[in-house]
Amino acid sequence: MRELITLECGECHRRNYNSTRDKKQKKERLEARKYCRACRKHTLHRETK
Repeated sequence: MRELITLECGECHRRNYNSTRDKKQKKERLEARKYCRACRKHTLHRETK
């Protein structure tokens, strides 16, 4: 079963991206370097609740 997650910018804390992940395969929170339009650069985005 896949779960909907939201990715939040590590610098400005805006919630920029929505994605899905498999709850059974991945237990830890997702982290990815993605482009933030507010910061205008690539930053670390983390999964939020």
